[in-house]
Amino acid sequence: MTWQPRLPQEIEAESFRRIEALVGNHGFPPGDWFVVRRMVHTSADLEYLRNVRLHPRAVDAGVAALRAGRPVGADTRMLLAGIGTGRLQRLGVESYCLLDAPGAAELAARQATTRTAAAVELALPRLAGGIVAIGNAPTALLRLLELLEAGTPPPALIVGVPVGFVNAAESKAALAQLPVPHITALGPKGGSAVAASIINALAVMALEETA
Repeated sequence: MTWQPRLPQEIEAESFRRIEALVGNHGFPPGDWFVVRRMVHTSADLEYLRNVRLHPRAVDAGVAALRAGRPVGADTRMLLAGIGTGRLQRLGVESYCLLDAPGAAELAARQATTRTAAAVELALPRLAGGIVAIGNAPTALLRLLELLEAGTPPPALIVGVPVGFVNAAESKAALAQLPVPHITALGPKGGSAVAASIINALAVMALEETA
């Protein structure tokens, strides 16, 4: 077997070229496509073309929040590790893991719920006006939706793509009906890498590096 070494940016450009060739006329607006294409690139899964749901203001809201230096909260450290901190630093954006909220484990025990669900509740003051990204924990997304329904000030954007067979599809279907700007994908698929790809796409656009 022989192969030709390539620089990372060359590999990414060729990957995008192949995706464009496979997909053809996709029908997404330019900003939405920039996000969806990265989701497909990260997962090598064209099914996201059918399953993705983007609120009409999702991309603009996410880019505006990043340009304003609003924070990004991730449901797990795995997701946090996948977000390109170099771009966020240039934007003056702090990214953090919701699970690091003090008292999350104790609140989860008292409420008989998951730690990520409790962490969402504790992180609410930091989430308002920022971006929350959930790639692993459906319970975190469900709890966030409950709190929003109760009148909690919403984030500027909810990236909700938790993966799994228990409550993942249900939580994303509920998010897709929300009037708050959101990006999700129906069904059980998702995960940290997909959520991170969405945040990274928004950061690229916020820095106007799309040329």
